[in-house]
Amino acid sequence: MKTRKPTTSAARGSSSSSPPSQTLPLFSNMPRKSSLFKHTLIATVFFLLAIYAFFSTFFHTPLPPSDSNSDSSSFLLDLGGVSSQENPIPFPERVKVFMYDLPHKFTYGIIQQHSLARGGSPVPEITTLNYPGHQHMHEWFLFSDLARPQSDRLGSPVVKVTDPEEANLFYVPAFSSLSLIVNAGRPPGSASGYSDEEMQEQLAEWLTGQEYWKRNNGWDHVIIAGDPNALYRVVDRVKSSVLLVSDFGRLRPDQGSLVKDVVIPYSHRISTYTGDFGVKDRTTLLFFMGNRYRKEGGKIRDLLFQILENEEDVVIKHGTQSRENRRAASRGMHTSKFCLNPAGDTPSACRLFDSIVSLCVPVIVSDSIELPFEDIIDYKKFSVFVETTTALKPGYLVSLLRKVPEQKIIEYQKAMKEVKRYYDYTHPNGTVNEIWRQVSQKLPLIKLMINRDKRLVKRELSEPNCSCLCSNQTGIIDSLG
Repeated sequence: MKTRKPTTSAARGSSSSSPPSQTLPLFSNMPRKSSLFKHTLIATVFFLLAIYAFFSTFFHTPLPPSDSNSDSSSFLLDLGGVSSQENPIPFPERVKVFMYDLPHKFTYGIIQQHSLARGGSPVPEITTLNYPGHQHMHEWFLFSDLARPQSDRLGSPVVKVTDPEEANLFYVPAFSSLSLIVNAGRPPGSASGYSDEEMQEQLAEWLTGQEYWKRNNGWDHVIIAGDPNALYRVVDRVKSSVLLVSDFGRLRPDQGSLVKDVVIPYSHRISTYTGDFGVKDRTTLLFFMGNRYRKEGGKIRDLLFQILENEEDVVIKHGTQSRENRRAASRGMHTSKFCLNPAGDTPSACRLFDSIVSLCVPVIVSDSIELPFEDIIDYKKFSVFVETTTALKPGYLVSLLRKVPEQKIIEYQKAMKEVKRYYDYTHPNGTVNEIWRQVSQKLPLIKLMINRDKRLVKRELSEPNCSCLCSNQTGIIDSLG
């Protein structure tokens, strides 16, 4: 078979008049080749994707489902807000609190002793007695809250349980602050024979003998000791618990701290101001009414009296707790722009909380004070802080306050109104709920300490082992907010 050769112009014997043959440029066919390459590349990509999809659909073996009984679930601690796959629960779950049904001698029996010491008569049923009003009534309000049916506590951050096996925390509702004042102010020889020291010892003995205390060495217990002197004889025996305190003035660093415990407000003793913002009716620059002579850090009161008592538009009076003095204090705070809050025997005093509900701007002169609920409340937004040595300079304090413009005072008042429910124990979403919220936040630390205790060897230390943030030991910053 012959192969036909391609002809050229030379082979055809073209005449000389024919145009000469032309040589094509070197790259004349590149556009067509490039287009072909692109089509080939796209087709290849689609082919590979199709192969991948085919194998993924028909040959992929899925991972086995997680096993709810696998070993990994055993590492989860029951913190009250962690659910298992077997028993799913809403998140976050409220902390469950069991309140001990204490012997009456630690609760209503103390109310009766207080009444008898003041000439009262015995009653057949002591649970009908009313708790007497005083600045440490927080123990009564917390007791009353947990004594209510759970159906009446739906807005509370914690759930009351009646079965201790269900509880995350255990509340000990002893009236330790009222116990301190059963015989307070009684004339010599008129005491009832009641002993606060004996009550403390009996309470510690009873509590440390309970099954649920011994189970975790008391770490998961909550004890109220609002008065700085409450439970002072036995605090070393119960210091592992969460203490509800007004300050740390009487506690060593190994007994109380901001991390382990909760700072709670005093119960304010004067009427709440219900008027408008402004200074028109507040004609007094600075007001104070209270005990002039105090011990320890409270000695500053007498020094401030000497500096301020002759100042114009300053009212500073000595007065002890009485019904008439409370009425006078209410009038004074409601008609003053600023209210002086110096340290008492310990860094805190009830006067701060009286000032807030009066919308009277607190002037805090207490270098070591700790304040309640500082995770949500910025006190510098409505308070003036003055360092002690600075406040004692003649003329400094009144000069500082007179420079504060009216609009700034109104801003302070508005800020106080926004937060004053946190200092009202009778408010449905006030102090009681906030205390329980603060307590519930301690649960992770409590779990940590319980499990840590299980592995540590107990030993005596030559120095206090305070492995947490302790109370203020650094002083304060002068400020006008």
